[in-house]
Amino acid sequence: MPEVGIFPAYEANAFATGWNRNDALVAVSQGLLERFSPDEVRAVLAHEIGHVANGDMVTLALVQGVVNTFVMFFARIIGNFVDKVIFKNEEGQGIAYYIATIVAELVLGILASIIVMWFSRKREFRADEAGARLAGTNAMIGALQRLRSEQGVPVHMPDTLNAFGINGGLKQGLAGLLMSHPPLEDRIEALRRRG
Repeated sequence: MPEVGIFPAYEANAFATGWNRNDALVAVSQGLLERFSPDEVRAVLAHEIGHVANGDMVTLALVQGVVNTFVMFFARIIGNFVDKVIFKNEEGQGIAYYIATIVAELVLGILASIIVMWFSRKREFRADEAGARLAGTNAMIGALQRLRSEQGVPVHMPDTLNAFGINGGLKQGLAGLLMSHPPLEDRIEALRRRG
């Protein structure tokens, strides 16, 4: 059983953190406890426990680390290629290496973030399914609908925890590729299809 905490915030949010199932924390905001029904609170906690049970916190950190390693590796290969092949620098690493490496890190870093956030959105669907199994599908749908009704309330969680919260905000277009959470409508529809 993970530790359970309450953090002082008006917005309705919750998160799970910890390196493994035996050393995890699930926390909910004071605002969520005040405005959600007991069944909805139970569903939110079940969703977060789903993250713990799935090992999502460690997996997301590992995926981020592996992807970042590839970004650094390929950026240096690109920098070396530009410096040696295009600028024909024969004397160590020239300015073209450093500029090309920085540009490649920026471009590849954005692509890496898109991959990591895609994985993050997939794990949200799995945590919703776990929440539905533990607290009931109707309770989980109700909790997500309540979150949707509160989308105008600004979220004041640190960026480092935002990917782990239940309410990741809403973005459209290309910014949607960098969302840590899928749109609530998609999550609700997935639960309805699940039955």
